[in-house]
Amino acid sequence: MDSLRTDAYLRRIGAERPAAPTTDALRALHLAHLRTVPFENLSVHLREEVLLDADALVAKLVDRHRGGFCYELNGAFAALLHALGYEVTLMQARVASKDGHLGIPYDHLALRVRTAEGPDLLADIGFGTHTHYPLVFDERGDQPDPGGTFRIEEATDGDLLVLRDGDPQYLLDQRPRELRDFEAGAWYHRTSPDSHFTRSLVCSLLTVGGRITLSGHTLTTTTGEDRTRVELPTDASVLDAYDQHFGIVLDDVPPEPNTAED
Repeated sequence: MDSLRTDAYLRRIGAERPAAPTTDALRALHLAHLRTVPFENLSVHLREEVLLDADALVAKLVDRHRGGFCYELNGAFAALLHALGYEVTLMQARVASKDGHLGIPYDHLALRVRTAEGPDLLADIGFGTHTHYPLVFDERGDQPDPGGTFRIEEATDGDLLVLRDGDPQYLLDQRPRELRDFEAGAWYHRTSPDSHFTRSLVCSLLTVGGRITLSGHTLTTTTGEDRTRVELPTDASVLDAYDQHFGIVLDDVPPEPNTAED
């Protein structure tokens, strides 16, 4: 990205251009991104093409004021960090289900980021409810975060297991990848009936006090330990909620999975 495009991205997330690619600056960018760009899979249900191209991803976030899922969010964030002077490595991961099974290869995209003063950090603004700040990549003890207590453990064959509050989140392959390597994973999650993205509709954003999520006609607001659910009565109220809470302007309500046409 050139300087003008980088500045536009920074305005999108409400962040100042850092003077240097430092750890503190990365932490600030990470949190700012989570609070302004929603994790959403609307494109899956609106039958929109998902292009794993850095320019296209940045355009979706900056020009169209949309969010995305992991490939899109972390792909665009990697482009921003690179433009700001960070050394960024894309890595693939397999997501762990609640029963402990692992998803497909290239199930998830995460970022290893080298800062000006070290150490390397694990940045991930594309995993929904996850860390607010990057994790220290080589730290093997507990890493407290507002999103929970995280830990990175050594696994077999040089892989790393990322845990949240003791529960496995994903198995991370440390080998460097390119954005186009994730095309098969993105296609699977956009099209397979076994993908949780085709079986659910979500738009979710971290807030100062918690999180706000719109799934179909259900708007859920979490503040601390309190959770409030409101059923929106009309399509017009759903469209208004997308605009008001996420800054997303849509012409039509995305069809919910149980009503979407094949």
